[in-house]
Amino acid sequence: MASLSVDIGAPETYDLAKELEQFQNTKAGVKGLLDSGITKIPKMFVHPKEDAPKNSELGTTTALEVPVIDLASIDDKQAHLEIVEKVEKAASSFGFFQLVNHGIPQNVLDSVLEGSKAFHEGDVAVKSNLYTIDRSRKVRYFSNSRLYKSTFANWHDTLVCDFDGSLDANDIPVVCRNSIINYGQHLRSVSKIVCELLSEALGLAKDHLASINASQKQFMVCHYYPPCPEPDLAMGSTKHTDPSFLTILLQDSVGGLQVHHQGQWVNVSPVRGALVVNIGDLLQLVSNDKFKSVEHRVLANSTEKGPRLSVATFLNPLRSEEKPYGPIKELLSDSNPPIYRDVIFQDYMMHFASKGITTRALDHFKL
Repeated sequence: MASLSVDIGAPETYDLAKELEQFQNTKAGVKGLLDSGITKIPKMFVHPKEDAPKNSELGTTTALEVPVIDLASIDDKQAHLEIVEKVEKAASSFGFFQLVNHGIPQNVLDSVLEGSKAFHEGDVAVKSNLYTIDRSRKVRYFSNSRLYKSTFANWHDTLVCDFDGSLDANDIPVVCRNSIINYGQHLRSVSKIVCELLSEALGLAKDHLASINASQKQFMVCHYYPPCPEPDLAMGSTKHTDPSFLTILLQDSVGGLQVHHQGQWVNVSPVRGALVVNIGDLLQLVSNDKFKSVEHRVLANSTEKGPRLSVATFLNPLRSEEKPYGPIKELLSDSNPPIYRDVIFQDYMMHFASKGITTRALDHFKL
């Protein structure tokens, strides 16, 4: 693959649109850039000084930690109540928590990460054939789907598997097909448990969140963050919130995920076998701000660390779902009036997609 040329002249001579077009036309993603032998990142990946991580942030440690919740004793009555309390506290403050002993075997977790890595580091022709930002394609590969809504790009590539309706399993690349399908099947039982715990944490019947049909769809993305030759200038993923109802993330051991909490960036330290759960915008909306959808980001990693892999599964309403979602009536009172107006999820997604990723879409729907 030919290297992407970079104009490092005066700012007024820089043509972002041209560089974006050149990058997209390679159909090789960020991994292709690295494979071409670059030692400096193209200008389109350089984040503004106020957004780019400082060198001191790359190794920051803090006394704050994202809660780790153990589900081993979930069937014990007293332990179950304690777990619900921990979930309530984490969802209403951090907006993030990690789950261990959730029931998915370690070999299933390892396999889906290995399958994702095999795809991203595999046959260039296979990846090129899947490369598109056409959202109607259920299985697709791309880098920075919202390039034209932003003024800078993120240092990662993505394989999407959209399990909404009739996804043909044969469309999933063979190198990761079985591992993705197997992981997705296991994840359904975990998703059910998490939604039940969140329902109870809201003081509702445990099947309440399931009954509103907001988490029926699995939208799975396999992210690959190649090593970056200038990690202090780039971002793996810039700060954002998820528009989903709920997100369940599997990450490898490299690290780099951070959540914004109490005015600082807190590392979500990798825990082997854990699943990272975070509240999405839609769940913040229906909980009437009880649960928080918080900003998070991924730092670019250095060449010494190697690539970072993660598999994020966004739980959303089905695309065919046309019911409006608003604050749950049972949570409202004179002292807790509705904060948001009702919205159909696909309308919310259209608004989200029309904005740059750093713009908080949820605020648009406040009353």
